[in-house]
Amino acid sequence: MAEDKENVVITAGDCSATVIPAFGGKIASLRIGKHELLHAPLNPYGPRNQTKGFSEGDASGWDECLPSVAQCSIATASGPASVPDHGDLWRVPWHVLETTGRSVIMRARCFSLPLEVTRSILLYETSSGWCMQLLYSLTNLASHPTPWSWAAHPLFICQPGDRIHLPGSVKSLQLEYSRGNRLGSRGDTVAWPLARLADGLQHNLSQVQAKDSGFAEKLFSGPMREGWAALERNSIGVRLAARFDPHLTPYLGLWICYGGWPEGNGPKQVCVALEPSTAPVDSLAETGSWSRTLKPSETVDWAMELELERIPIPAG
Repeated sequence: MAEDKENVVITAGDCSATVIPAFGGKIASLRIGKHELLHAPLNPYGPRNQTKGFSEGDASGWDECLPSVAQCSIATASGPASVPDHGDLWRVPWHVLETTGRSVIMRARCFSLPLEVTRSILLYETSSGWCMQLLYSLTNLASHPTPWSWAAHPLFICQPGDRIHLPGSVKSLQLEYSRGNRLGSRGDTVAWPLARLADGLQHNLSQVQAKDSGFAEKLFSGPMREGWAALERNSIGVRLAARFDPHLTPYLGLWICYGGWPEGNGPKQVCVALEPSTAPVDSLAETGSWSRTLKPSETVDWAMELELERIPIPAG
């Protein structure tokens, strides 16, 4: 077993990923040559506890949100359970089970609910760039049924001129959060890509805005017919496409933040997050047809890929 306190670096040609087992198994860096693709820490890496707010941490890179994105309390067969902000897994050390030059297998255990996840990451070259494949396996360790939800949480750097792409079948999104209710209230339907703002004006959500725009929005699409979403980094000539099986993870969370979060003083996020997920809401306590429960000792598996494709940099 590799030393869990050491960073793990996997590479494929000019592409590399750095994982930090001690800090929630975070994918802290994903680079193509000189270009970093993941958001840098807002605050220095430091100790986490079971109640710390996500905005009080580094709020960077790629974390796994499980068993909930939003803080919530739920009833279980063994009594009430409190799930913290952005879940358990970014707060706990992950154990490295195996690593090679281009892959790493890690495992971590939740504390709010009796769940254990194993994640395998493989990085390899393709004819047009690179691909990072992630395989997940989740087991219920309890002798009673246990609810759960999952969302990937990759925070991708972006610049004006970059564009977000969703399948043509996506015509609208459901609003989870909008700073200052710019797009409306939670639960509202928002047209994609041309959204009508609360003041009646239109805004193209697919176009990345400047960091001083002050926008911050979380939206959901799904159930998806086609399992993909992409961010074209025209400024650096790279297309990032998250691909997933819509039968296993039917929803896509879309976090677009151009200097609008965290609130208050201090550094702000400027990023786009493409978040395959099992639910169209952030809170595990909000139930519906999407709700999932694992039977005692049951295991469920799913996967996603991040394709990194070189594209021409637009002239001018």
